[in-house]
Amino acid sequence: MKSLTVENLVRKFSLKVLVGENQLQQTITQSRAHRPGLEFVGHFDFFPTERVQILGKKEIIFLHKLSKDERQLRIGNIVKYHPPCFIVTAGQEGLTYLTQYCVEERIPLLCTNEPETTSEFITKLDAYMVKTLAPEIAIHGVCVNVSGMGILLRGKSGVGKSETAHTLIGRGHRLVADDIVVLKKLSPRTLLGTHDEKTKEFLALRSVGLLNVVRLYGRKAFQDETRIALDIELTKRQKNSLNNELEHEPEFTEYMDVRIPHIEIQLQPGRDVAGLIEAAAHNWYLKQQGYSAAEEFMRRLESDIPDSNW
Repeated sequence: MKSLTVENLVRKFSLKVLVGENQLQQTITQSRAHRPGLEFVGHFDFFPTERVQILGKKEIIFLHKLSKDERQLRIGNIVKYHPPCFIVTAGQEGLTYLTQYCVEERIPLLCTNEPETTSEFITKLDAYMVKTLAPEIAIHGVCVNVSGMGILLRGKSGVGKSETAHTLIGRGHRLVADDIVVLKKLSPRTLLGTHDEKTKEFLALRSVGLLNVVRLYGRKAFQDETRIALDIELTKRQKNSLNNELEHEPEFTEYMDVRIPHIEIQLQPGRDVAGLIEAAAHNWYLKQQGYSAAEEFMRRLESDIPDSNW
């Protein structure tokens, strides 16, 4: 199971450490933060003890309104579960009682510095933890962003994946990863494609060598990550294979149980592969909007057929 440490959060979000400087190596394995509410009134049946606990204005005001004995009881009931850390949003005061418990139980108590709402901070924190803790695999291929859509280019070594990516960059699209593509599962339906840091910004072309696309073509030629929309496999042309149906049956490739639409493009001399990939990306987008060119074409044909009842 992937994990990160409380110290990672301190560095990423410039958090102030109020208590627990020696406990910052505690691990975090859950990708969502939790804002205790029911727990403060004694309901612990579904308390996610392994999550980062966020205390915002509502929680702190509620605690301030309690008597000293009741406040100690409410906080004591939560800290005994030893969550990874508590993060208090900026601007909250009078935390002496909370500090005392965190010192006794050796739980890091942190505070945000940015003047933002609790909801805004949780949104940023969750996004970071989801990406960092997401299950991931590495595959051989190329990842590009074509008109805002993430596309995986796969195929046997030497088939022309990197060369095709280079042509797409020349047409204004962006490279994400070459040779090694890291796929992260953000949700049951969302797959994120990125690089492995070592190959970041690099594109390897046979007979030419290694290129840094940012140095050659500027920042617009590279994108750090992209949501995968299509899986395109480049294959050598097969004899007696027409592939000229009006509408292919949908095919999918699965990565970590996430289904990605799959298209095979056969290569042959003179074929504009980059143009076909652009067409496939735009056609996929139209299908997501509910439009099918094949269905419209069939409707036009049917409208020209005379009514047999006449």
